Amino acid sequence: MGAGAWGTALAKVLADAGNSVTLWARRPELADAINRTHRNDNYLDATLPESIRATSDAADALTGACTVLFAVPSQTLRTNLEAWKSHVGADATLVNLAKGIELDTLLRMSQVIAQVTGADPGRIAVVTGPNLASEIGAGQPAATVVACTDSGRAVALQRALATGYFRPYTNADVIGAEIGGACKNVIALACGMAAGAGLGENTAAAIITRGLAEIMRLGIALGAKPATLAGLAGIGDLVATCTSPHSRNRSFGERLGKGGTMQAALDATGGHVAEGVTSCRSVLALAASYDVEMPLTEAVHGVCHKGLSVDEAIALLLGRTTKPE
Repeated sequence: MGAGAWGTALAKVLADAGNSVTLWARRPELADAINRTHRNDNYLDATLPESIRATSDAADALTGACTVLFAVPSQTLRTNLEAWKSHVGADATLVNLAKGIELDTLLRMSQVIAQVTGADPGRIAVVTGPNLASEIGAGQPAATVVACTDSGRAVALQRALATGYFRPYTNADVIGAEIGGACKNVIALACGMAAGAGLGENTAAAIITRGLAEIMRLGIALGAKPATLAGLAGIGDLVATCTSPHSRNRSFGERLGKGGTMQAALDATGGHVAEGVTSCRSVLALAASYDVEMPLTEAVHGVCHKGLSVDEAIALLLGRTTKPE
């Protein structure tokens, strides 16, 4: 459900693994183009298997589906679910692909799915990891995490996603998987800002490492397992998003680091806001509710929402009281 870059890439993975796949696109003309050309060039440079059927009719896509993957932005998930829930099968596995924390409620996306659909948490899974859509679309080797508290559903989804180039691992820690995915976008913005300001690899390594420390503090406070955040769903996703030029969050931050305004960075991405710009607000609020300190996240929030310059944010971080690691 969602024909952006990630939804399209994962539809390709599922089809390559031999599954029957329906890809829902919001715009009828996009669904028609995918069916006609077997491509979605606005989002992914890849030829799609002919077995993928696209539609703009949500009821058509959802009716009879045994597994439903939600690939819409995190802040629009609730609204979409309200419109879709009557068409979702009573025993369908519901899979979150979005990486974020809902602004008003501070809920993780699996919690939003459970609240809106009434589904038992055991029916809800998360797919997350170092998964840049462009590389997966090109068939480059990648690994991911399938997190679900129901081990049977986790294994079934793992098998459905396994291909010669895409390797899924199961994990029961849904909290850790979602916190890692939501927070890494914020740290990637910080890495991009530093790169745009002309800072080098030492700075990037420090941001990634201290960013991971922030993510682990919040995750553990919420009940996540440290091993999850030390794995693909945590540091793996963090490294990929912080270092890749294909990462929208890193690229967005880099434009800000070069002195660009939020509006200029937004214009350069075709009006698409990087997920971390919104997530830094909800992640920081969630951290505050658990009395967890997240200085990098606070600095990104200051730049994106409080008028702080990147140079001022760097000075504030370097001026913090020294302490043991």
